Amino acid sequence: MFSGIVEAVGRVRESEPMDNGRRFRIEAPFAAELRVGDSVAVEGVCLTATGVGSDWFEMDAIATTLSRTTLGGLVTGSGVNLERALALGDRLGGHLVQGHVDGVGEVVGLERVGEHVLLDVGLPDVVAEVTVLHGSIAMAGVSLTVNAMPSPDVAQVALIPFTWEQTTLSQLEPGDGINLEGDMLGRFVVSYLDRRGLGRGG
Repeated sequence: MFSGIVEAVGRVRESEPMDNGRRFRIEAPFAAELRVGDSVAVEGVCLTATGVGSDWFEMDAIATTLSRTTLGGLVTGSGVNLERALALGDRLGGHLVQGHVDGVGEVVGLERVGEHVLLDVGLPDVVAEVTVLHGSIAMAGVSLTVNAMPSPDVAQVALIPFTWEQTTLSQLEPGDGINLEGDMLGRFVVSYLDRRGLGRGG
């Protein structure tokens, strides 16, 4: 479980193919504190540290993960948002994030308004149905609040300068893909209503 509060932006140091995926070596300032088996959210994807060095850790991403997230596009030098798993008793500064990406959205707009940046992202159906105005959404592992919904399948978030400068969101351009995780409580509500025959127009 994560909070969506990015600890650091790491860098892909190495990327090598495996029989059913890829192995990445990621530079991270907290690498020396990790143990093999620890969970780390990388661009919002919960992965397991399979090797640890003084300033790096390794992770394996299977083909399914690569195809359903933006991790398949990572190359040497790519920046990635990083967050270690929460410990019981930690402050929850963002919202409850599982690190299970629901789908990849598309950046459809970037607009600077004063000191802030408005980011518009097109949502796949599975994320759109649990996204509400002023609700929570995780984008590339960053906990954000829905500032506006220009259309039912587009969420707009307002990025303060700190978030813009301290995450990989500043690297985005229109047309780019971005990992999305819908609000966990919203997913449970939709699932419950579906089981009761009350969802999706039922």
